Amino acid sequence: MTFPTRKLEAYRYADIDALASVWEQLAPPEIVQIAAQQKLQQIWLPSGGDIEVRRAEITLEAGAELSLFALNTARDYGRIELEVTLREGARFSLNAANIGTDTSTLEIVTIVRHDKPSAVSRQTVRSVLGGKAVGSYLGKVAVARDAQHSDGEQSVKAVLLDRGATANCKPELEIYADDVKCAHGASVGELDANQLFYAMSRGLDPAAAKALLLEGFVMGLWDEAADGEAIREAARATLKAVTA
Repeated sequence: MTFPTRKLEAYRYADIDALASVWEQLAPPEIVQIAAQQKLQQIWLPSGGDIEVRRAEITLEAGAELSLFALNTARDYGRIELEVTLREGARFSLNAANIGTDTSTLEIVTIVRHDKPSAVSRQTVRSVLGGKAVGSYLGKVAVARDAQHSDGEQSVKAVLLDRGATANCKPELEIYADDVKCAHGASVGELDANQLFYAMSRGLDPAAAKALLLEGFVMGLWDEAADGEAIREAARATLKAVTA
């Protein structure tokens, strides 16, 4: 594989130096084929490493469903990269979070291809960034010409805890069909000062008040996960470190 540079859109915000240190050892993208009418959930937990890269190419055959829940918290560089192809009537959902501090760079990069009619995709990404961390979501929903009645949504929100933190949100729609329902939205902001004051007025110290509000911002991502306790606990632990 040719080593990427920031001239490539998918690597515009990547930590190229960190990626270079593991590039030769990276395995090819995981190939996932979900049979017609099959329903599947997957939970991607961080391994606790300094550099973590996970890539997958996923095809959902007609009527198949995949719910993917992911947490990206690598200390130096973390990247989740997905290329998803949806056949007729397939349903795909991604619920993922970047949580980072210090100088970590965290990325979620997706391409979801609606190749056939009546497929549904939902992508919900939340980022919590402190210190000088960089969190990015670059996601494309591509609807083919004959993929009528496609339904795709992207919801991207980020909270910055420090002035040195950076969030990059780039949802993108590429639509060639004319009878579709597709939407995207992105926002970047800080914790609400009034909500923070209210939490502290109830006896919480500043760090605990921040952690409580951030839990409310992130934890809903995994409400539908059948075995979601591990990912919730990992997120709580990382949020405590970010707000300490």
